[in-house]
Amino acid sequence: MTRIWNEAGFQSDDPWVIETEETKAGNNEKPILPLATFLEKAEAGETNLGVLILPADNVRALAPYLDRIALVAVSFPAFNDGRSFSHASLLRERLGFEGEIRAVGDVLIDPIPLMLRCGISSFAVTNATALKRLEEGKLPGIDNHYQPTARASTDAKSYSWRRVS
Repeated sequence: MTRIWNEAGFQSDDPWVIETEETKAGNNEKPILPLATFLEKAEAGETNLGVLILPADNVRALAPYLDRIALVAVSFPAFNDGRSFSHASLLRERLGFEGEIRAVGDVLIDPIPLMLRCGISSFAVTNATALKRLEEGKLPGIDNHYQPTARASTDAKSYSWRRVS
């Protein structure tokens, strides 16, 4: 079972469905479209769309259509494939996307704090351990980071090069 989590907790009424050949969005649901399908619909002028970005996709293709996107789902097909961290960072830092970015696929508990730092704002979680830890409010992580991030530092005394300005 997939549950949607963000920093406010688990969401009970999420309307988004990743469309595939077998799965289509029904009534009161919104489709998350593959990149090629999204680009066709966006070019035709449709708005309020969801798009699925796979690790090998070119996230920069979304640049002309950012005002038409309601949700970007970045795919983590395996725990050892981190290309979607880069997609989220590009969307936030270089393209200026302010909407919802959702991690989908193999979402485990340990990388969630790092995903948040890259600008991912919601998570489609199926892993039993991750679900349990999120229900308990237990996120792993460390307090000190050396790299800049899409998310501003809350520590005003930290080094300026560690914060987003």
